[in-house]
Amino acid sequence: MAITSLRDRKREQNRSATVRAAWTLFIERGYDHVTVGDICAAADIAPRTFHRYFASKEDVVAEPVRRMTAIVTGHIDGAPAEATDRAVMRGAMVEVARYVVEHRLLLTALRTVAQQSTHLKVPHPDAGPDVAAQLAARHPDADPADWRRRLLVGCSTAAFRVWYEDFLPGGLDDPMDHLESIMDAAGT
Repeated sequence: MAITSLRDRKREQNRSATVRAAWTLFIERGYDHVTVGDICAAADIAPRTFHRYFASKEDVVAEPVRRMTAIVTGHIDGAPAEATDRAVMRGAMVEVARYVVEHRLLLTALRTVAQQSTHLKVPHPDAGPDVAAQLAARHPDADPADWRRRLLVGCSTAAFRVWYEDFLPGGLDDPMDHLESIMDAAGT
């Protein structure tokens, strides 16, 4: 068991080191001027190792979005059964916002790199129908296609996007309070 745990930790460390090396190169040279070979050299890994973690360099760019999605799904999975869907979604958005606050420089760089690239389209942090289905799965008799649940996910995501756009440029005195205000205004 400890070997697997050690192996898993080592894999995650290698993946994180690869992301850091790639982002350093993207910021220095621009996304369009960095190859997978450049990333491998900077991370001191073989291309085969790179492709164990990522299908392409585009997947490295999408890593923060993948992480934010994992935070949302992890929060929903770990929510108490008695919590309302609204409370669960609000809690998930707060957790993602904490991640964004902690990684603001990386996410700001992501936006800059994407804007400077002629080839890159970065996915925006989002939650879609899978999140609504995941929320529904918490309730034994719930209809996964219920429009109210899909609307809750859509409104929660929209409130988060407004906050994200306000937060990234900087200047918010209390970003988490700002998120709470936006979510209150959105009714989420």
